[in-house]
Amino acid sequence: MFNADEFIEKSLEDIKSKVTGKAIIACSGGVDSMVCAALVSKAIGDRLLAIYVDSGLMRKGETEEVRDMLESMGINYKILDAADDFFGVLKGVIDPEQKRKAIGEKFIRLFEKEARDFGAEFLVQGTIAPDWIESGDGKHKTVKSHHNVGGLPKDMEMKLCEPLWDLYKDEVRQVARKLNVRSSERQPFPGPALSVRCLGEVTPENIAIVREACYIVEDEIQKAAAAGKMDLPWQYFAALLPIRSVGVRADERAYGRTVVVRAVLTKDAMTAKYAQIPYEVLDAISTRITSTMGDTVNRVVYDITNKPPATIEWE
Repeated sequence: MFNADEFIEKSLEDIKSKVTGKAIIACSGGVDSMVCAALVSKAIGDRLLAIYVDSGLMRKGETEEVRDMLESMGINYKILDAADDFFGVLKGVIDPEQKRKAIGEKFIRLFEKEARDFGAEFLVQGTIAPDWIESGDGKHKTVKSHHNVGGLPKDMEMKLCEPLWDLYKDEVRQVARKLNVRSSERQPFPGPALSVRCLGEVTPENIAIVREACYIVEDEIQKAAAAGKMDLPWQYFAALLPIRSVGVRADERAYGRTVVVRAVLTKDAMTAKYAQIPYEVLDAISTRITSTMGDTVNRVVYDITNKPPATIEWE
């Protein structure tokens, strides 16, 4: 039986003994990275620098929300604007594995520069068990390379510190509650951000579409859950498909994009069932997306596939 108090006590001892110098961590605002930042900051104080990278691939309002969380937790942090860097390395990249590896490589190179400026010797990551299991660890076949595993360059200059390595998501949330981390109930968000919800080439224009679609899906589902119409799924979002289909708008042919809505129920992210969202909520999502984004999106579909055979994210 997992005991969050015992885990925190042991982790703080391990971090204090192993992280002997300055350290740097990427904080996305998700529960994994925020718990890691809270643990390491508690252990070594201002010897930790938390970096939030605005990659240009983040959700609507993400930067402001993460800044507020870091400030409220008293963690030493820096906001890094790197949108041009990431769109640059993703230009022309279609393959999902290559996207993840390109993003992982760029993250590390950016952090190495920030680490040199800060004098950091250690890179802290919020890697959890499903990340390295799905990335392939010798015993398990690769499902998809997580950018914090498959994207790490062999010549990386920093030493790794991964306090959550053996934990699953439900256990991380238990630790988050004990540490009063605000993102303890926040739905998961992938490290490569909206790039893996943008099937095909990642461009500023495509990211703008999927960002707004994700915001609408989250907003409508959260409103429905607050009104008692449904339970809040474990994860829910939109993905932009690399296809166009014929539609009609104002009695004229409209050749537009397709958005897929995904919502799942799971405990540990290793398996998942699709959430049975009420039709009235799906209708509200579809109507809002096509009415506010009608110049680009003319079709909304709902993914009713479990994991396996699908994964939770589309890439």
